[in-house]
Amino acid sequence: MKYAAVVTQNDDGWTIPLVAIAVDLVILTIRSAALHVLLVERAEMPYEGKPALPGGFLATESEDLDTAAARELTEETGLRAEWLHLEQLRTYGTPNRDPRGRVVSVSYLAIVPDLPEPEAGGDASDANWMPVRQVLRRRAGLAFDHDRILTDGLEHARRKLEHTTLATAFCPPQFTVTELRNVYEIVWGVRLDHRNFYRKVTGTRDFLVPTGTQTKQHGGRPAALFRRGTATALYPPILRGSST
Repeated sequence: MKYAAVVTQNDDGWTIPLVAIAVDLVILTIRSAALHVLLVERAEMPYEGKPALPGGFLATESEDLDTAAARELTEETGLRAEWLHLEQLRTYGTPNRDPRGRVVSVSYLAIVPDLPEPEAGGDASDANWMPVRQVLRRRAGLAFDHDRILTDGLEHARRKLEHTTLATAFCPPQFTVTELRNVYEIVWGVRLDHRNFYRKVTGTRDFLVPTGTQTKQHGGRPAALFRRGTATALYPPILRGSST
């Protein structure tokens, strides 16, 4: 859908501004020991050729927001929404955020352990996983206000790691405590004490469930494998500023 009229009149003669509704997606994953975000290259104006988050306008007045987010993900990247859990992040409505007119965007966040390489389509000429650190180092690197949306999505993910079991969403079905600790260190950008971390995560009820099996990686000693437990909240939380 392309942005069209910006005002209309009702039966009483009142001029009513039309606001276009869009969705934008922050898709995070860990690849090659670094946090990555899914980006597309815009094939149309405005910002033709600029990297951007996947997303776009609602296709019809009756389209549901969640449906629009899933559709845009597939159209622009070839990835399917059933492969991940999309969570509404927040809404952005600054008047001048889109040069085509007044556009309000509902952003979504998804965190996944592994996905195939994206395939560009729709109004995206390219789609790639990009290291978050590299993207954020660029000044005004993304189209529209997508730098802000990405920053907000990243901070939201970092906070959720403190108070929920979200970190296991970055892990395969079975994983070691070291692999889980790597998730925290990569997303937070800090180093954690491995002994304290092991004690906290294995001592939190229903956070991790032992599988009874072990794995031997990188020529080291065998390490116990765990799977995600039923807990969704962490109490006490694992805080970035603690001595974990």
